[in-house]
Amino acid sequence: MTHSDLDAVVAAVRERIDPDEAERRALAAAAAELESRVHDALSDLSVDADVLQVGSTARGTWLSGDRDIDLFVRFPEDLPREKLAEYGLEVGHAVLPDGHEEYAEHPYVKGDYEGFDVDLVPCYDVPTAPDIRSAVDRTPFHNTYLTERLDDELAADVRVFKRFLKGIGAYGSDLRTEGFSGYLAELLVLEYGGFEPLLRAAADWKPQVEFDPEDHGTRTFSDPLVVIDPTDPERNVAAVCSAENVARLQHYARRLLSDPREDLFFLPDPPALDADGVRDHLERRGTTPVALVFTTPNLVDDQLYPQLRKSLDGVAAGLDRREFDVFRKTTFASDDAVLFVELSVAERPRVERHEGPPVHVETHAEGFYGAYTDAGDDHYGPFLDGDRLVVERPREFTTATAFLTSDALFDVALGKHVESMLREDGYEVLVGDEVATLADSFGDELGRYFDPRP
Repeated sequence: MTHSDLDAVVAAVRERIDPDEAERRALAAAAAELESRVHDALSDLSVDADVLQVGSTARGTWLSGDRDIDLFVRFPEDLPREKLAEYGLEVGHAVLPDGHEEYAEHPYVKGDYEGFDVDLVPCYDVPTAPDIRSAVDRTPFHNTYLTERLDDELAADVRVFKRFLKGIGAYGSDLRTEGFSGYLAELLVLEYGGFEPLLRAAADWKPQVEFDPEDHGTRTFSDPLVVIDPTDPERNVAAVCSAENVARLQHYARRLLSDPREDLFFLPDPPALDADGVRDHLERRGTTPVALVFTTPNLVDDQLYPQLRKSLDGVAAGLDRREFDVFRKTTFASDDAVLFVELSVAERPRVERHEGPPVHVETHAEGFYGAYTDAGDDHYGPFLDGDRLVVERPREFTTATAFLTSDALFDVALGKHVESMLREDGYEVLVGDEVATLADSFGDELGRYFDPRP
């Protein structure tokens, strides 16, 4: 690979992702009109506040087609929180009369203006980021820090890096994706001085990877990627980024450097599967899939997906402990949620081996022997296998279905709202070919599962 090969690919990508002049003018005009409306709404309140445009569209790091305008209304830090919420919603509805309310740490208004998606968020005007009273309060400091440091060339490289992250499926700091946020992408480009040097460095990363742009960190972190927030010494900007997505960036950085190709920026998802496609894969693999299907708890994704993953891990651990040998697992959700576990073993014998202590460990050996000698005749033994006492006792569950439809399911670690939904609303267990019926609602997700990519 030569520099010119990668340069040519980056230039071609920029042709596709850089906003043109008309798009930039339209966004600037919409932002200016919205800010004017905010000022008008604030003039009706008995409070001193201002408005600031933040995010990628404020810093010139947005991609063509992105239609987001983020406006933060900064209120005095001594304003009671209930008043912050009240004033924030009053301003939001005045500016976006057709908007609707959403909730982060406190409510805000989201709506449409001239085809742009607008978030109008109240926050506190605190002197420094460590003084924040809510998580959104640090966003204006991010904006100031990057605006002062990103020139046009670096902003262009940020756009290219964001597109690369989107192409490989690693962009987004939501807890469903667990990827790279826009702010993190900007900091990494700034740290390395451009897209190509970032690629070359990432290809050789050896996690844990740590950066502290302002050399002011006061905490240690165990995350695979640590980027100390330059505005807050106690925060890791990359805390959400999973080890898998760090590895994904490394893998595709190597692919792009060794063989520069435009399509790596626009990788398509695997094709969705229909029921027959799912059955074909199951026949080819010879595994036994099981799926718990239940009504999705009424939670935002950032609350839902951690609970789904916790529940998936708990169910998988329960199956592994009962020797059904989990092969692979995943979870997905829309109206229904699915805990999908693929097993190597479909059915176990009616007895299981239970090893006791070596005979020379007298106290434990005698206790084990006595417990099973007096336990009736439903087991085999105790007998010696080498120097160790062993019994073969009845197995509680001979199939995964028997376990998953029993009360023992609730002995595993489940997310709080998932457990409530399973107990109160019930659930369905699909086994083997029955999981093919999921293709009607989850063909895309099953396509990704059965055609896994880095």
